[in-house]
Amino acid sequence: MIGDLTIAAVMIIAVALAFDFVNGFHDAANSIATSVSTRVLSPQWAVLWAAFWNFIAFAVFGTAVASTIGKGVIDVGQLDSLDVLLAALVGAIVFDLITWYYGLPTSSSHALIGGLAGAAVAFAGPSMLVGEGISRTAIFIVISPLLGMFLAVVLMNLALAVGQTITRRRILSLDHLNTGFRRLQLVSAAAYSLGHGANDAQKTMGVIAAVILVDQGLPVQKFEVSMPIVLAAHAAIALGTAAGGWRIVHTLGSRITKLQPVGGFSAETAAAMTLFGTANLGIPVSTTHTITGAIIGVGTVNRFSAVRWGLTRRVIYAWVLTIPGSALIAAATYFALQLPLIADLGIVIALAAAASVIILFRRRARTEATIFSPP
Repeated sequence: MIGDLTIAAVMIIAVALAFDFVNGFHDAANSIATSVSTRVLSPQWAVLWAAFWNFIAFAVFGTAVASTIGKGVIDVGQLDSLDVLLAALVGAIVFDLITWYYGLPTSSSHALIGGLAGAAVAFAGPSMLVGEGISRTAIFIVISPLLGMFLAVVLMNLALAVGQTITRRRILSLDHLNTGFRRLQLVSAAAYSLGHGANDAQKTMGVIAAVILVDQGLPVQKFEVSMPIVLAAHAAIALGTAAGGWRIVHTLGSRITKLQPVGGFSAETAAAMTLFGTANLGIPVSTTHTITGAIIGVGTVNRFSAVRWGLTRRVIYAWVLTIPGSALIAAATYFALQLPLIADLGIVIALAAAASVIILFRRRARTEATIFSPP
């Protein structure tokens, strides 16, 4: 035992924090792509700005999303094995790294939900799933990007109308207008990063709280997201965000549509508004889907053809595959952990794998920073 926890639980918590780190650099693009692509911030300052607001998000929004993930997706009251939670994390991490490698902005949140569902079903069948939590997640897979798109269109049109009025009255150029929105985009980037931290870091908090619950054999009523869990999860995702990742930044920041500061401000503000609402309601949504929908909305304001729909279709296909893909990996991992040889070494292997992929992809990220030179 280490404190009140077994060594196995401590190791799985370490894997959960590794997932949060991977989540941070996988989803770093969500927080910084628009700011970097519009040249509002340099890549280095953009990731530090995003990491700071990611870290303090818990002070604003609490832990409602963590509770939903921890006990609202699978019935943790039926769990008597930590293998389910370990397999869920492995499924999410592996799927995240695959899509990160190909530069696809998929949802780490949905990868974790898929991992939980796949491992739980492998453990005891569909009765392990909590219908309300799964259905709300499924509904907001569709709603969050559409809401982000709608709000982005409204804000973009409003910003352009206000900008045109100002330029007529003060005889300003478009460059002057963009200078104003560059300053405003510092605020919108902070707001979006705050929403990102309120959603994504909390999902790992929920898993860690579930690990402690199962390890100590406590009833579901004792589920608690304590301050050490909050601080550890936010620190991990902030460090991951600071590590960055240029493949997805490149996809979101310039390949879907070309962004100007006014567009970056509108997209970030629309996504932040969506995330603030869902975080307050305790609904786990995809920050990736939300910001991608908002960027597409901005692109359609000028002209529909400004959006690269071929790439967008690839992104949507990846979205559709996220939950089933991570669920299959998690289920396969759970079954593998039941084999005698792997059962004894499973956690150690998972930890070693998590550490290896973090080191590998951090090195690759540094290489990409020279390949994908900042806009």
